Amino acid sequence: MRLVHRVTAWLLLSLAQLREDRDRGDVPGWVMVTVMTAILVVAILGIFQPQIKRALSGIIDSVSGGDK
Repeated sequence: MRLVHRVTAWLLLSLAQLREDRDRGDVPGWVMVTVMTAILVVAILGIFQPQIKRALSGIIDSVSGGDK
């Protein structure tokens, strides 16, 4: 019975330690990912802005009944 308690305690402590390690995060890495994503969005909008506007206008018109 003592062995079961020891194994259970060890498992719980190990899981708690793993959870703490994952929550620490990498702030500079996330900042870099966010900045790179923003750059990609601006580049895509700069290249495909007319097509995106046309597509979104068509979608909004079809939903709101703007063709009537």
